[in-house]
Amino acid sequence: MTKPKVAFIGTGGTIASVGRNPLDIQDYAVAGQMLHADELLARVSETAMVAEVIPVRFRAVPSTAIGWPEWRELLGICDRLVADTPDLAGIVIGHGTASLEETAYFLSLTLKVPVPVVVVGAQRPASALSTDAGMNIVNAVRVAASPEARGLGALVLLNDEIHAARDVTKTSTSRLQTFRSADFGCLGHADGDRLAWYRRPLRRTAPDTEFDPRGLEALPRVDIATCYAGADGAAVEAFHAAGAQGIVVAGFAPGFVTPAMAEALRAATAAGIHVAMSTRAGSGRAFPTTRVLDAGFVPADNLTPQKARILLGLALTVTRDRAAIARIFAEY
Repeated sequence: MTKPKVAFIGTGGTIASVGRNPLDIQDYAVAGQMLHADELLARVSETAMVAEVIPVRFRAVPSTAIGWPEWRELLGICDRLVADTPDLAGIVIGHGTASLEETAYFLSLTLKVPVPVVVVGAQRPASALSTDAGMNIVNAVRVAASPEARGLGALVLLNDEIHAARDVTKTSTSRLQTFRSADFGCLGHADGDRLAWYRRPLRRTAPDTEFDPRGLEALPRVDIATCYAGADGAAVEAFHAAGAQGIVVAGFAPGFVTPAMAEALRAATAAGIHVAMSTRAGSGRAFPTTRVLDAGFVPADNLTPQKARILLGLALTVTRDRAAIARIFAEY
């Protein structure tokens, strides 16, 4: 029986790291060794049991070093892989967990390929005793090869759980069950006998989106201002001075800020900066209250601040109309 073809793009991260010894599960970065895609797959030969995996070298860096330039390159690589390999079943991207959810959400809003794209990470380095790297990679390959994974946007796979990129976030520094979809739960499980699916995302997602930033040199600058007891407007004013075109507020739940920050945000809005109101709670919607709407802010629904930043930045590539931006936050 012919096995499905799945491409594996390596970007580095914990999943590709080699520590000083098998018990080095925290300070492994000091060893300075990170594997490229082909080198990592050589350690996980079990992937050959479920698919023909094509390694693609890209980066071998911590995910703290990944942002817009790398995201744009990943879009191009995915496009080329599908064009060059007509029978490609899916794509897996190995990634560090620090910014994994942001890369996955960006891809979920911008990919135009018809095959599943699964972003996978690990909490323990490839060299560690009881590393989760191997099983996570095998399960990510299984999901990427699955026809049931098509049309769900970019997916995230860790700890045997399949998550929608929009919903998932890292919730623990070191536990294996760190990636959680707080409001709605995972889409399914990668169990030993089969992939067990339980729900599908309803919000718009790749490849059916209006965003295509491939030709841009940069995304519009969007910053995040966190609200806390006694917060003034210094951060908002600094972002304004730095040229921010958008500001996402990580406000008090369910979408409030201090009087001083509110005054600075109103001034920013009057100056043409688009403000999206999120919360620092990590769960639940930021509501379209009279206070929020009268100030000219756009509610960010239940997106975390880091996800709202990505959506606002992409929204600003297609419109500067506040009503249109509000529509985008309601649809995606």
